[in-house]
Amino acid sequence: MVQHVWKKSVVAAALVLMGASGAVLLQGTHVHAQQPSAAVRGLPDFTELVEQVGPSVVNIRTLEKVRQNDAANGGPDEEMQEFFRRFFGVPLPNMPRQAPRQNRPQPEEAQPRGVGSGFILTSDGYIMTNAHVVDGADEVVVTLTDKREFKAKIVGADKRTDVAVVKISATGLPAVKVGDVSRLKVGEWVMAIGSPFGLENTVTAGIVSAKQRDTGDYLPFIQTDVAINPGNSGGPLINMRGEVVGINSQIYSRSGGFMGISFSIPMDEAIRVSDQLRASGRVTRGRIGVQIDQVTKEVAESIGLGKPQGALIRGVEEGSPAEKAGIEAGDIITRFDGKAIDKASDLPRLVGNTKPGSRVNVTVFRRGASKDLNITVAEVQPEKNVAQKPAEERKGSAVAPLGLVVAELSDGQKRELRVRGGVRIESAAEPAARAGLREGDVILAIANTEVLGVRDFETIMARVDKSRPVSLLIRRGDVAQYVLVRPGR
Repeated sequence: MVQHVWKKSVVAAALVLMGASGAVLLQGTHVHAQQPSAAVRGLPDFTELVEQVGPSVVNIRTLEKVRQNDAANGGPDEEMQEFFRRFFGVPLPNMPRQAPRQNRPQPEEAQPRGVGSGFILTSDGYIMTNAHVVDGADEVVVTLTDKREFKAKIVGADKRTDVAVVKISATGLPAVKVGDVSRLKVGEWVMAIGSPFGLENTVTAGIVSAKQRDTGDYLPFIQTDVAINPGNSGGPLINMRGEVVGINSQIYSRSGGFMGISFSIPMDEAIRVSDQLRASGRVTRGRIGVQIDQVTKEVAESIGLGKPQGALIRGVEEGSPAEKAGIEAGDIITRFDGKAIDKASDLPRLVGNTKPGSRVNVTVFRRGASKDLNITVAEVQPEKNVAQKPAEERKGSAVAPLGLVVAELSDGQKRELRVRGGVRIESAAEPAARAGLREGDVILAIANTEVLGVRDFETIMARVDKSRPVSLLIRRGDVAQYVLVRPGR
């Protein structure tokens, strides 16, 4: 009884103190607690979403066939040594070396190449992931949450949007629900499920930080603060209704790890690409043959456009649809097929999504007046190898065996990118083009060695084993990523 009274006294004292702060008010013997705020009541509980969507998320492992005697004749390679030194602070323990076997044909062996994520698009086995997850893989293995494993066939992959579709032989699978990206709001809670660092079925959450984020790539990304790390690539971004609204694809990082900014491919764009991949194994895009630039505020005011909008035409290709339609250098395209062009990057997206052969209306602003033109959209042709120029013909440039032509970064470019050094890719032929490298990318490191300029680039490339895959750290816009170039493939 004494103990019971003491407890009541303690509780009463606590309530009085809380009442002084405005949290709880005492009136006689009755306690009136203030209602929790709407923000507190609205804190999300992701447990039901995980139970609902989790079974639709898959782990994707890729394998690469290599000859047994290709993996260095005994002993760990230099890249593995560097990994242990940087992440664990110790060298890789000495391993017994084996004498190389000479003059014996060695069978090919499937070696692990990478780990990523994906999600089930249809119940009959179509799975969506990132193109870079399956790029260069000789074998793709899909593991479901019930631990069943399937060898998957790559239906198609589109590097430009980083969307891929693979197929497994199974039926009755739990497919995801696809959400309406237009309903997604900045500040809305979202969740990701994937396999970061190979850890399967890992759940992370955050909010939508921005929509229509332009990173210099072909798509306007969804930006979030959801923790995304290597292995999360290809996994779903899920809203609070349990619908997939994006594919986790990239991060902004100066360290190689998550720094609070992640980018996801909007699901409406991904579905458009996947439909074409499932139908024909490739994606067709429209082109009109122009070089474009942003319209600055100063330019808009000086020519009477009013506000900075549209895409400034800096050049028109000879014989292109744009030239045939009467588009001229200096024109500003403000509308395409009835859709407004708010910024320059809107134009290639709209043109690319237009079916080749379509005849559409284009509004251009020319010398103080708007003018409507009709243009027939052509098809983007598959990329061809870029002819390399001898290094001596390009000031401050170098040609590498990987099919790259590179040049020095100017001081202004370094300041803009906030980097100490690096080299800019002027053109990319095979095998660099096959790995996804392109003009404008900046190479920051090769095989974990920093590149400060063209001389460093040449020195490092002279040392690397060009018969084996070469790892490059590049910057594309504000995003850093690693690219593996395979010379012999």
